[in-house]
Amino acid sequence: MPVVTEQMQYKMKGGTHIENITQPIQETLKVSGLQAGTVTVFVKHTTASIMIIEDEPGIRGDTTRLWDQLIPSNPDWLHNTHNPGEDNGHSHLRGQLQGAFVTIPFVNYTLTLGTWQQVVLIDFDTRARTRDVVLQMIGE
Repeated sequence: MPVVTEQMQYKMKGGTHIENITQPIQETLKVSGLQAGTVTVFVKHTTASIMIIEDEPGIRGDTTRLWDQLIPSNPDWLHNTHNPGEDNGHSHLRGQLQGAFVTIPFVNYTLTLGTWQQVVLIDFDTRARTRDVVLQMIGE
């Protein structure tokens, strides 16, 4: 089976910034030459994640609140205390829990997402960064 790999970059703001990346993934898929298969969307950073959500303002706000409650910022995280100048221990923990990738089937050059499902990149870090996202499409 053929494999096509593409990379994208996003300038993120940190602080649980959410960026909808569904359309660029779909556009890349359409020019990949692959009609059906799976695409894995992977972020190359330990303080960011890829997830599927219903992308609307309420869910974005609730997502931020959820992470703030589950894994709050805390200067006493060991990552922060063992690495002078670091303040993003909570960002790493959030990234570990959420995960770095999703895999989505596609048919007729189209992602098989449900009506309200959207793929988003979420940046948990404490400052702005450029994030690298890899798309690996396997199919025919």
